[in-house]
Parts: sequence; C-alpha cells; structure tokens
Amino acid sequence: MTQTLLPGTLLGQIGDLALASGAVLPNARLAFVTYGRLAPGGCNAVLLTHGYTSSHMFAHPGGAVSSEGSWADLVGPGKPIDTERFFVVSSNMLGSAYGSTAPMSFNPATGRAYGPDFPALALSDIVTAQKKLLDLLGVKRLAAVVGPSYGGFQAFAWGITFPDFMDGLVPAVTAPSRPADRGPDALEARMAKDANWNGGHYYEKGGIRATMTAIREETLRRYGIEAELAGAFPEKPARDAEIRARAAAWADAFDGHSLLVLGRVLQGWDATPHFAAIKAKLLYVLSRTDALFPPSLAPGVMAALKAAGVRAEYEEIDSAHGHLASGTDARKWAPALRRFMDSLPRR
Repeated sequence: MTQTLLPGTLLGQIGDLALASGAVLPNARLAFVTYGRLAPGGCNAVLLTHGYTSSHMFAHPGGAVSSEGSWADLVGPGKPIDTERFFVVSSNMLGSAYGSTAPMSFNPATGRAYGPDFPALALSDIVTAQKKLLDLLGVKRLAAVVGPSYGGFQAFAWGITFPDFMDGLVPAVTAPSRPADRGPDALEARMAKDANWNGGHYYEKGGIRATMTAIREETLRRYGIEAELAGAFPEKPARDAEIRARAAAWADAFDGHSLLVLGRVLQGWDATPHFAAIKAKLLYVLSRTDALFPPSLAPGVMAALKAAGVRAEYEEIDSAHGHLASGTDARKWAPALRRFMDSLPRR
C-alpha cells in the first residue's frame, strides 16, 4: 500500500519536526492545496483544517473520495470564504493518509513503513506543523482558521497555541474536547482481528480493506448519511448499496493506523481550561441533528468562552443531515459564515 496523493496536491517539506513527546519526526512533510493569492504583506490567509477521515481537498470542487468537495459551496470566488479576498491554504493533517508524513510513510530507521511504530502525536504537533507550512508559504498572519469536526479541534488548538497569529476562528460541528466513543484502543482491537494484521504491519500483507470498509460504513451511518442520500436514493436497497460503495472507496485510500494515531491525539485533550489564551473572535457552529456533537453542547461552550473573555458567536444549522450538515447543507449557514468573515479586519 502507498499513500494516496489526490490530484492537485502540493507537498510542503517542513524538515525535522520536534514533537511534544520528545521524539523527532525526520524530514516531515505536509500535503496541501491553495486557492486565491497571497497579498504582498502576507496577512490575507485563511487556513482550512479538515475532519478526522477526510483530506485537505474537502473544499475542492468535484472531489470523489470521502468528504472531498463537501465544502465547495463555502470556499471560492464570491463565496463566504472569498478567494478573491483571501489566500486559502487547506492543509492535510500530520499523520493523515493523503500525502503528509504518516504511518504509511517510509521509516528511515527500519527501512519499511512506520505502521505501528509511528510516534505518538499531540494536537500541538499538528498545528505546529501547519505553522511551519504557512511560514514556508510566506504567510505572516491568518485572517481565520476554519474547519469542521476534527478540523474544529484544530481551530481551537490554533487559538490557544498561536493566539496572536489569527483574527478569527470557526470551529464547526465540533467541541472543545472529543466526544465519548469506543476510542482508538477498541478500534485497534477490531483491526487486529483481520487476518492480514501481521502485528500491525499489514501493508506487507495487502492491507485490511474489508475491516476498514465495515468501519467506514458504520461511521457514515452514525454521521447521518442516510438522511443526506434519502432524496437521491429513496429505496433502502439502493441507498445501502451507495453507502457500501462510498465506504469501499474510502477504505481503498485511507489507512487504519492514521485512524489510530489521530484518535489517540485527542485522548484527554480539552481546550476549555485554556480558553483565556484565545484572542481571536470566534464563530461556533453546530448542527441541529448531529448526534456526535449535539446542540445541547452550545450553552456550556458559549458560557465558558464568554467567561474567558472570548468574543464568541453561535450559529445552529437547521439541517436533517446530522454531522455532515456543515457541508451538505452549507447554504443554511453560509450567510452566518459570510457575515463573520466580512467582519474580520482587512490587513
């Protein structure tokens, strides 16, 4: 197996990366894509941060893998994140499966892919890698960090780790800490039952595609994909077939070890005690039907933000599409995003 490098992807070589654990990741790189132009002063950039299982192409029109293209209605000329005003950098996460340094990458210490030997990451490592990428691109300041789900975790982390580097934060369909779920240890135990597991070095055995497909199908259903597909596939057998096909396509591209590494990043992570560090204004967005990050979270999060002195606004997407609503029902919250982006300083 090799990493999936999606069409249009660029690669930023950010060098040796010192991790929070004390380990060093040699010759690290980040996959990314850009839209628009960087202004001469380097201060008109927006960083897009993607979800757990998607990629840096989630705002790219015409995407065919996972959530690629899901935010295409929000980013572009004349859209809420207007690429005629902003230079948009959409960065793949360190540890993800779409071209950035990750478990599928070559480990110079062993001569084979890292696999289960990939070093533990912290959320601060992920945003620090992105900061190094922005430095390479000549970005001096961000207008905003914007992202859904895991991308929202990154937005919170950016506001805390580099509080003077951006004017706005938009964490969408997310929370200051991970939701309660089975966790990466249970996920690894399930993967280990696959006949190709091989002590975690399953790349050498052809991968664990069947297991990954099953995991993805369950995830899509939990995210609310049936509501999204109901119009195009009103009959359940056809809808089930479409979900299985999407799950299989994702399993061909994504890596189980990336699920585990990125899942473990969030164990014990909670931004709430650090809200006072945030200097940017913030738009917090949830979906009315999201079972993963329900709107019942909003009062507590908003109260904690305001108690810490953060200038925060809240928007709820009135959508039946659950966790997927920020992309599939983008038009329902696009006006709020546009107002927020228009309110940021023009530097």
